[in-house]
Amino acid sequence: MNRGSFREFEHEGWEQLPERYHDAFHTLTTQAIGPLLDAVSASGKKLLDVASGPGYVAAAAAQRGATVTGVDFAAAMVAEATRRYPGVRFQEGDAEALPFPDASFDAVTMNFGMLHLGQPDRAILEAYRVLRPGGRFAFTVWAKPEEARGFGIVLGAIRRHGSLEVGLPPGPPFFRFSDEAECRRTLLQAGFSSPQFRKIPQTWRLDSPQDLWEYMLGSTVRTGALLRAQTPQALDAIRAEVIAASSQEVPMPAVLSSATKGSA
Repeated sequence: MNRGSFREFEHEGWEQLPERYHDAFHTLTTQAIGPLLDAVSASGKKLLDVASGPGYVAAAAAQRGATVTGVDFAAAMVAEATRRYPGVRFQEGDAEALPFPDASFDAVTMNFGMLHLGQPDRAILEAYRVLRPGGRFAFTVWAKPEEARGFGIVLGAIRRHGSLEVGLPPGPPFFRFSDEAECRRTLLQAGFSSPQFRKIPQTWRLDSPQDLWEYMLGSTVRTGALLRAQTPQALDAIRAEVIAASSQEVPMPAVLSSATKGSA
């Protein structure tokens, strides 16, 4: 895997998407914030929110009394977060090489950011590095596509009418961390202890079944690029199937993983 090419692909995509991402995913991805912050006992902590995007988690943590820094590798996302939440500190930074000293934070969070990293193992090691002993790390990802039906519908339609091999920069498996055993192995290997896991029920409430198609096509990076790379004939067939299979309430559960940095 050319991790550099994948990072550049993701970075370029997220620089274009702040407002469209908010319109499509705000009411969905914010459903995981409460459990995510509970998992790190955010109240009163010095907290780092990695891959902060439009700033939803950082703002919610600040409301709980945490001292928060949000970091994202896309300048456009940092600008969007700062515009939405001017009282919270946001800055550019790479999840795989965080611009902070060792043992700087009591808690680190990442809400659906792990899916967009070329080196997620490196990001987990970085979270461990910047945490103080006894600090907590928690992250969310989508459940597997048979449960997170928005992805299941779209990927199934692509398999039937198009191709998943369309020459995009290869990245880590999208649903790698949907598997509890894989999360446990990776967290323990990074040095964390007492990993915990839970499924968070979430529902994507759409104005129209067509919204699923529009949002996946125009408000995501990897899935949107996969769709746009299909032939016109395949894309028409995929679109028709996605709209027919969708509804105004789409189950989109998340998997929440958390662990502790051992005391010195």
